Amino acid sequence: MKKGITGLLLICSIIFLIACGSKKESASQLPVVKTPLTRTESLLHTVVQLSIYHENQEEAMDGAIKLIKEMESLLSTSVEGSDIYRINQAAGKEPVKVDERTFELVEEALNASDRSQGRFDITIGVINKLWNIGSENARKPDSSEIEAALPYVGYDKVKLDAKEKTVYIEEGMSLELGAISKGYIADQVKKYFEEKGISTAIINLGGNVVVMGTSPNQEKGWKVGVQDPDKIRGATVGYVYQKNRSIVTSGIYERYIEVDGQIYHHILSPATGYPVENTISGVTVFTDTSTQGDTLSTTLFIYGIEEGLAYINDLEGVEAVFIDKDHGVHLSDGLKDHFALTNEEYHLAD
Repeated sequence: MKKGITGLLLICSIIFLIACGSKKESASQLPVVKTPLTRTESLLHTVVQLSIYHENQEEAMDGAIKLIKEMESLLSTSVEGSDIYRINQAAGKEPVKVDERTFELVEEALNASDRSQGRFDITIGVINKLWNIGSENARKPDSSEIEAALPYVGYDKVKLDAKEKTVYIEEGMSLELGAISKGYIADQVKKYFEEKGISTAIINLGGNVVVMGTSPNQEKGWKVGVQDPDKIRGATVGYVYQKNRSIVTSGIYERYIEVDGQIYHHILSPATGYPVENTISGVTVFTDTSTQGDTLSTTLFIYGIEEGLAYINDLEGVEAVFIDKDHGVHLSDGLKDHFALTNEEYHLAD
């Protein structure tokens, strides 16, 4: 049994952010510096790294770290007393009043489930608990266990009360927000930074990356590298410049177990209860919000490349890079004239 790489290697393996060039600042903005204030912390079961490209922002940095810790305490499934823990404990008993941010996140997750026709589903918690991929207790469950759990998966069974800010799930159900919570927290940190007047920063929550503004040295934007799914130490297949964007990468390399010589990765289908099987090795999604990027990175794995590209090309302001298991790189329409392939082991697919 083998677990995926975590910590700093996870950050490196998912995305590179490289700055180069020149930029002018408007008088209304805080002065931008080339050497950022950077803080690295072990939070959210990964390594969090924040970089602020303005001087004298120690107080804002402290506030951002405090905010991340606060959000983690609200959204964890394992911390007793957290909103999600209380919802799961009260399954089938009573609605649970939650923090406004928790309610907003659950509501957005259900909307994402509806838009994806259930491919993304936060009620998959009962299935995740069977596999436990990413923990020391990871295992391949019996088919009978999965069949018994599937009736308790279904986002349409979650009941929200917007006035009372309560969430209710049926007996036997379990919420799991791991596929959306880091994106939501990243957006909350961005909002906090903006309130502090910060215009230029990088928020990296273990692969959920938000770039604010542009590189202090490059008007074209931040040079964002797309991870090589076959490597775990940050090798990339190519890059694209981005400004004020979220970048979320998911891959079958992240967390998995090996049983009897077969690899089972952590991206599970709500319909079957098993890891998704298709030709995708990794996908990187570019969006305006990290919350949306988080949901899409999971949804696209379940769609597959052909349907996933069609889905992305119909969305406004969203782009994606799919990498298949034969080293083909598939680009959404808006990236075809902007993505630079740099790895000779890969090729641009038709």
